Amino acid sequence: MQQTPAGGLMIGRRGLVSLVAAVIAISVPAVAATAAAAPAMAAPTSYAHATDGRLLDSVALPVNFAPEGIAKGEGPTFYAASLVTGDIYRGNLHTGTGEVLVHAPAGGSAVGLKADDADHLLFACGGLTGTAHVYNSRTGALVARYQFAPNGTSLINDVVLTAHEAYFTDSYNPDIYEIPIGPFGRLGRAVTIPLSGPAAAFSTAGLNLNGIAATADGNTLIVNNTVLDKLFTVNPVTGASAPINVAGLIPNSMDGMLLKGSSLWAVENTANTVIRVTLSHDLSSGTITSTITSPLFDDPTTAAMYGDELALPNGRYDLGLPPPFGPGAPPGTTFNVVVIPAY
Repeated sequence: MQQTPAGGLMIGRRGLVSLVAAVIAISVPAVAATAAAAPAMAAPTSYAHATDGRLLDSVALPVNFAPEGIAKGEGPTFYAASLVTGDIYRGNLHTGTGEVLVHAPAGGSAVGLKADDADHLLFACGGLTGTAHVYNSRTGALVARYQFAPNGTSLINDVVLTAHEAYFTDSYNPDIYEIPIGPFGRLGRAVTIPLSGPAAAFSTAGLNLNGIAATADGNTLIVNNTVLDKLFTVNPVTGASAPINVAGLIPNSMDGMLLKGSSLWAVENTANTVIRVTLSHDLSSGTITSTITSPLFDDPTTAAMYGDELALPNGRYDLGLPPPFGPGAPPGTTFNVVVIPAY
């Protein structure tokens, strides 16, 4: 892996153990196939959309933006990543205003996204480019670029931050990539963590590792495999994995995730739902305890949490999956971020 600093930044701490606006954190199979009813399960509660008024229900993004990742910033600030350009948009969920913070070079792509507010850093997944980019969240300046794998051989899909690391999934390879984060946001050399156990089983039928979350202590990662409809725990030191048994997951739909305590929210994009899974203490199993729906959903991709509400970008894949898996949305398509109760 190659790391390139920007602006003369000294990068090095420790080592631990384009675009082709791909369907990066989305499900490759046709939307119609995933619109089928979910398998029978222990009757979860389904909620319709009803926000509490603190945040806007919907915030417009630039026309043709084609969002995928979203990250919570300070206060009502959010950041959204564009699949088709690699640009990063910074907006406000109170006022609805915003601007493009990062104007990526031609051929870029940005997928999963997370913000480190304390160090003013944004970590963006580069999809089929095999890269990750780290930006200054205030100025949009490039801080560092990491090449995890050769262009076109990997799909860097999603990212989660812990106290001292950023971890990235790869939908094409059974690896997790780690960037150490030191004091004052000092970034270390990237490390590849090969997976072992059930999470290392990949399929050629679609996207594999997709969303990623982490326990509060950072000692355990949780990942999903979209095409296999499964959840796993991963030891971030050894790469060892174990299944999380959950009944009722909708096939080929799991996308972004977030974890708070024992509650795991998983976005089921083309199914237009968000499920809340209550995990067992040992993380070996979980139960879907609520299913959230909204008339504002239009293939939501992932979520960021604001108190008791979730903000989600709409990918609008019903208008066309991104190339090379489809024609993409037609020119002039509008996109937005919507807010729903997290329940």
